[in-house]
Formats: sequence, structure tokens, C-alpha cells
Amino acid sequence: MKRCSFIILTVFLCLLCCGGVASAETVKKAASADFSTSAQSAVVMERSSHRVLFEQNADAHLPMASTTKIVTALTVLNHADLDDVVEVNPEAVGIEGSSIYLRAGEHLTVRELLYGLMLRSGNDSAVALALHVAGSIESFAEMMNDTAKQAGCVDSHFVNPHGLHDDEHYTSARDLATLTCIALNNPDFQQIVATKAVRISNEGMDYDRVLVNKNKLLSNFEDADGVKTGYTKKAGRCFVGSATRNGMQVVVVVLNCGPMFEETADLLNAAFNNYHLQCVIPLNKMCGSRMEKGKRVYYSCPQSFSYPVHDGEELTTDINLDGEVPTISAFLNGGKVFERELIKCK
Repeated sequence: MKRCSFIILTVFLCLLCCGGVASAETVKKAASADFSTSAQSAVVMERSSHRVLFEQNADAHLPMASTTKIVTALTVLNHADLDDVVEVNPEAVGIEGSSIYLRAGEHLTVRELLYGLMLRSGNDSAVALALHVAGSIESFAEMMNDTAKQAGCVDSHFVNPHGLHDDEHYTSARDLATLTCIALNNPDFQQIVATKAVRISNEGMDYDRVLVNKNKLLSNFEDADGVKTGYTKKAGRCFVGSATRNGMQVVVVVLNCGPMFEETADLLNAAFNNYHLQCVIPLNKMCGSRMEKGKRVYYSCPQSFSYPVHDGEELTTDINLDGEVPTISAFLNGGKVFERELIKCK
């Protein structure tokens, strides 16, 4: 039987002053003390692992205003080509609230409409994209709900692509953070939401549309790279922000938060000050070998795995070559956070 278990990382907190290792509960309390927000609901999540670093009323069903458009964009990217040309439907013209002032019959690409959606929060862009992808607002809302369901979300329900208030249109901070992390895996989404300003077409006019991102964090916070603002009277000020530092991307969701930019910046700083991303399993890590039909077969892990850790937390890995299907697992303080089947080395 070949089975190996080894410690990847052990960090001693307060060893010199306390003469021992900080408990997981002590570490958790120490980290939480650095996170604070006036938001009605909030979540801080590391993008690659979806580990929640901080939460406050995270599963409450709340309106989220135009942060809805994160899910709209993700759904569009899953079902349309960026270079598709969209003819603006009259139904997409004159939508209340934020707008890029589309005109019926003009033509823009999906990419241009996504810039209008995410930088200027164009409600007309949202409707134009929804009609292009699904043919109707109702059908597109069903697709949005499917997007959320596939992401494992259980506290969200969408009825429109723009976020104008409807009692049946809601999400939770946890769901919205999860969906944002998934969206940020898409390089096109990542590029769009990190853009400070862009020019797009303005058919029939002798000047382009110039779109300036409403996300002030992009200019006011070092390493900021997204994502989306939102506001209605019912939802209050809502914001999803992201930043990447030392290889770790963190997503912050604050719902109904007056100083949304300032408090998002504070939450991001708390995350970067308290956690760092640890590579637990390198890509194509050689994990061992076993005899099969008289031949020695070597196995490796085809997927890398990194996880955000706080000082005092312990990450370990366990390789199981005894089962019918060999696996590698990672554990944080004894709880499994990752498992992957190993593959034969060629």
C-alpha cells in the first residue's frame, strides 16, 4: 500500500510571545476583527477557491440594482459571440434609468453593448443584449436563473437583465460574489470590467460614444480591476468590487451600503493584509506510482490548486493510490477543500 500525507504549509502565530500555535478559532477571530462594514449585507471572497474571507448577513434576499448586470454579462458571454452584430430593437430604446441612448435600428456588436452595460450601466444595453440572445426579456431572465443555478446559487431570482426594482428580483451577497468569481474567470469579462474608458460606435453620427466607467475604485484603489456599481431607492447603494495583489484576486460585495467605495476598499485591504494565496498543488505534480498488471504506473495531478490562508492555518495534502481511482486531496485545518482524480503519466 502506497499512501503519503505531508504538510505543505505550517505557520506559527505568536510563537515567540506565546510559546505555542494559535488555534483556528483564535485565527478566525483575529482576521474577522479587521473586517467591518455598514452594509446591510456583505461578502469578501477569494476568486479562484471561492473561499469566504468575511461575511455579514450573507444569505439575505435583497435587491441588488444594477449589479444584476454581472449576471447579465455572464449569461450573454455564455450564449453569444462578442463580434455578433446586434440591430437595436425598438423595445430597447428609452428604458428608464442609466442609458447609453441607443436608437432603434442602429447596429452595435455584442462587445460594444457589453461595454455600455458594464461601464455606463446602460439599461438599454441590457435589454438589447437580452433580446438578441433570447428573443424576450422573460426568456433571458430564465437563462439568467439557469446561470445562477449552474453556479450552485440558491438565494437568487432574476426577472430582468438591468436590475430595475421588482419584488421578485433579488439575490444574496454570497450568490452575487460566487457569480462574480465565475464571471472573472472569463478573460473577456475581466477585460471589460477593468476598462476605465472606451470609445464605441455611434451609427449615423459623426462622433463616437465615449464611455467612462462609473466604478471609482478603478482610479482610487491600487490593483483594482472591477466590477460593477448599482443603485435604486429600494436597493440603496450596491457595489461589487475586485482587486488583485500578489497573485490573489479578491471580490467584495456590499449591498445597501452608503460609503460603498470606501468600505469596499477597507474590506479589500483587510483581505490582503490577513490572507495570502498558497499554492498547495502545483500543475502536473508527480504524485507517486503503483504496480498495475506487472508494470509500474506513475500518476500526476492535471490541475493546480491554490488556497487563501491566514497565519496560523495549516494546509495539508493526502495522496491516495489505493483506490480504484487514485486521488489527491487538500485539507485546511483537517477539513477537505479540494479533491481531484490523478491521471497516468505518459
